[in-house]
Amino acid sequence: MNFASLPSVDVAAVPSDGLVLDVREDDEWAAGHVEGAVHVPMSDFVARFGEVTEAVAGGRKAYVMCRVGGRSAQVTQYLVQQGLDAVNVDGGMLAWDGAGRPMVTDNGTPAFVL
Repeated sequence: MNFASLPSVDVAAVPSDGLVLDVREDDEWAAGHVEGAVHVPMSDFVARFGEVTEAVAGGRKAYVMCRVGGRSAQVTQYLVQQGLDAVNVDGGMLAWDGAGRPMVTDNGTPAFVL
């Protein structure tokens, strides 16, 4: 696949109230994620596509993220092909963490990128 024309943004360009779509697996999500993100693992993506379309209803842009950007690039390409407004977050959660952007866990333990 060629992701050269894929819309993408730097982690610094993701607005604090932006819709982050996290496509990592459950163990990665549990380790740490963006507060308020929508979690739909790539492995469940097609089956749960309805949840994604609901989340981006009203023309919201989806900021798609995984650990480093590979899985999210594939999902972003799929979303764009479906006519949805989606961008890949360059560098994924590793870049998010590296930029000092906030992360949370569901159980209150310190967040990290798995």
